[in-house]
Formats: sequence, C-alpha cells, structure tokens
Amino acid sequence: MRLKLTSGAFNHGGKIPDRYSRKGGDISPPLEWDGAADHGKSMALIADDPDAPSGTFVHWLLYRIPPSVHEMKEGVAHTSELPGGMRQGRNGFGDIGYGGPQPPSGVHRYFFKLYLLDTELDLHAAASREELERAMKGHILEQTELMGRFEHRNTRAA
Repeated sequence: MRLKLTSGAFNHGGKIPDRYSRKGGDISPPLEWDGAADHGKSMALIADDPDAPSGTFVHWLLYRIPPSVHEMKEGVAHTSELPGGMRQGRNGFGDIGYGGPQPPSGVHRYFFKLYLLDTELDLHAAASREELERAMKGHILEQTELMGRFEHRNTRAA
C-alpha cells in the first residue's frame, strides 16, 4: 500500500476551515496517514504555501515522527519537543510549530507533505526548513501530500 495522507477537516483540494487559520485559532488540523512501509525509521512533515508573494512560506515543520504513529490530532502543542521524541521546527512566522493560513490576498494553496525516511533524523528541535531538508536528503523512501485551499477575507464589517 502506498503512503497516503488525509485529514478529517478538509479534502484534498478543499477549503481549509477557518479554525485552522492564523486568525481563526491557529490550531493544527487533524492529519491521518496509512501505507507507511515497515522499513521506514521515521517520518517528517512540511506544510507550506507556494503562492506567498515572497516565495514559498513555511507553515509547519514536524520531524522524528515514529513509524508507529499514524495520526496527528488537532491542536498539536506549539513546543519544540513533543511526546515520543517528535520535534517541531520554526515556521515562517518565526514561531515553533504550526502557523495557520493568513494569505494577504486571494486564494492560496497549502501543501502538507509527509515523508517516510530510512533514518531517524539527528536534528535539533526548532530547526529551519533548510536544516530539515538537508538532513532528509538521500533518506526519503516515499512521500505523499495533501493540499488545501484558504482564501483571504477582509474582516472589517460591511
């Protein structure tokens, strides 16, 4: 079975609910996956927005996910170290953990990319995307993604 990533909060290509946006609560959406091969040693997750005006914007870095874990429940703590040895990096807002959608205008796409790795990354907590990608290089066995959309809305009263 191939690696597959889903969410109970939105479908692939669907609208990400407001509660998972920066202004709507800034809580991470629930994610589930299956099909992780027995030969994987760990997993990593990168969530980003390639439609950001300044270039791809990082919304979440999660790594050292044990292969026995098959989901991330809604509202992962904004801490660099998580139970089971999992770690989170810095998002584009400069914070640890998940940072929800906050596009300046229009509709943006948000990609949640899950990587199955042949190693447990020896990477410090609060790492940058560049550090995570460098550590994963040559260790990716399989990858999958889930994409959701979020639209900027003017919050002023009409």
